[in-house]
Amino acid sequence: MNELIHVENVTFQYPGAEHPVLNKMNLSVKKGEFLAVIGSNGSGKSTLCKLFNGLIPHFYTGDFEGSVTVSGLNIVENSVADLSCHVGYVFQDFENQLVQARVLEDVSFAPLNFGMEDYLQRGRRALELVGLAHLADEFVWQLSGGQKHLLALAGGLAMNPDIIVIDEPTAQLDPYHAKEIYEVLKKLNEQYGKTIISIEHHTEFIAEYCRTVLLLNKGSVLWKRSTREALSEVELLTELAIYPPQAAQAASRLGADNVPITLNEAIAFFKEKVPCGMPSVPRQKPDRSQEETVIRFDQVGFSYKSMNKKRAQVLKNINLSLNKGEQVAIVGNNGAGKSTLLRLITGVKKPESGSITVRSQSVASCAPEKMADHVAYIYQNPEQMFIDDSVKKDVAFFPRARKIKGYEAKIDEILKQFDLVDLQDKDSRLMSGGQQRRASLAIGAAMNPSVILLDEPTASLDMATRKHLTQFILKLKEQIDLVMIATHDMQLVSEWATRVIVLHHGQIIFDGNKEELFSNPALMDKAGLVPPQIVTLSLALNVEPIDYSVDSFINRFKEARGEWPLQKASQIN
Repeated sequence: MNELIHVENVTFQYPGAEHPVLNKMNLSVKKGEFLAVIGSNGSGKSTLCKLFNGLIPHFYTGDFEGSVTVSGLNIVENSVADLSCHVGYVFQDFENQLVQARVLEDVSFAPLNFGMEDYLQRGRRALELVGLAHLADEFVWQLSGGQKHLLALAGGLAMNPDIIVIDEPTAQLDPYHAKEIYEVLKKLNEQYGKTIISIEHHTEFIAEYCRTVLLLNKGSVLWKRSTREALSEVELLTELAIYPPQAAQAASRLGADNVPITLNEAIAFFKEKVPCGMPSVPRQKPDRSQEETVIRFDQVGFSYKSMNKKRAQVLKNINLSLNKGEQVAIVGNNGAGKSTLLRLITGVKKPESGSITVRSQSVASCAPEKMADHVAYIYQNPEQMFIDDSVKKDVAFFPRARKIKGYEAKIDEILKQFDLVDLQDKDSRLMSGGQQRRASLAIGAAMNPSVILLDEPTASLDMATRKHLTQFILKLKEQIDLVMIATHDMQLVSEWATRVIVLHHGQIIFDGNKEELFSNPALMDKAGLVPPQIVTLSLALNVEPIDYSVDSFINRFKEARGEWPLQKASQIN
């Protein structure tokens, strides 16, 4: 294979930063690679990839040293426009790349601006490659999140580049659409010879699709290896707060010499080692008849008027009683109505039909600012909650505005609770993603609500930060009557939720516990849901009760059999 990208002794430091984000970095990428770039937050992944299309050093300025060539072009001597003919880039915030009203207009935007006479043909061809040709005449805003992500990818493909760089392709998508994105990337790589570079936190996707892995740490390359070699380094990756596939973690902690990295390998690996005689726990539906109801939906419907003046139905005939002490996860694929359901509770949106009550107070007859005394909504994008110039001022804004007596002591307590004391004087907008999430939770807690609603609280976070954040979400239960989360993160669902509600095309198709949900593959498939790997492994091995974490899985084996740790485990093909 020919070398497409060559990075030699590159150092880059952003203006005002204390240390370089890239430090004497050396790297080569060959034609036809499917490369995953991994590393903890701040390791330099996105900065490295912004070299490839010239955004660094032409757009993001700073101290740059070294040499980078892409498809034979030196990035310093060639413009971003020149390099964009060779590198298609899909950003983590992919919706910011969509700039036209209709799908075909948007995908054809780049070749049109390059003066290419065949710009429409290029656009249609790119839509065919990603499976959106049937939506060419649709308005962009009417697309689902997964379709918008594919459209952003198509926009890069319209220039027919040699290289596709995609930053966090699974971060804002449900599992079904995340897999759809990777299937398209696989086709582009195997059938059309495109070189794919993916910045990815989800190692299960890396194991299934990528062929090589680049590990960054503190701005330097630790190594570049085959996917199997890379994901088998369980101890090293875990030390760097990068979590290998759950099956690999389990096998490694049980002492296996060769660990499985994909689900099929894990099933074969553990099949003959399933402990016998494990107790079966009968599944029982909880009796909610005696529980204290906090929120009630009665025949609730909601729709909006589309551009063609027809009404698009978002929620249909929603009936729910949500009770004190529950930890409720609202799941479903992109566009199912999860965020709309949460916003109806706040009163910011009003139901078109039916009624919603919070603590017997009708939401329809209550102003949103009054409903905020009972309900706190934590936005998916935490920056939307920051309105002052420091963390402490942001957290204190609501109780200060409401002139709540003695709020200062309460704010100090909340800052300690969410590990924000050392950050209290910092501008919330300048913090890392995980820190911003903690600050947004603290803002919600400071409102002292009965109900707290979280919209995708773990989106765009690495696995280590997600695990850390989950602990803070658990703390909310100490002072909140009801916590509801709309999420695609099925690991969060499996480890946190006591009740799961599945939405599909605006209707509830499941309301129960996670055991029932994960044991119903037809329902999961219909809703576009994928259980965590350890849950799927438990189901495939027919062990009961289902294990929801790696710790639970390995404890089962340690307790049931005496021959662990495994020695000289079977070789994996």
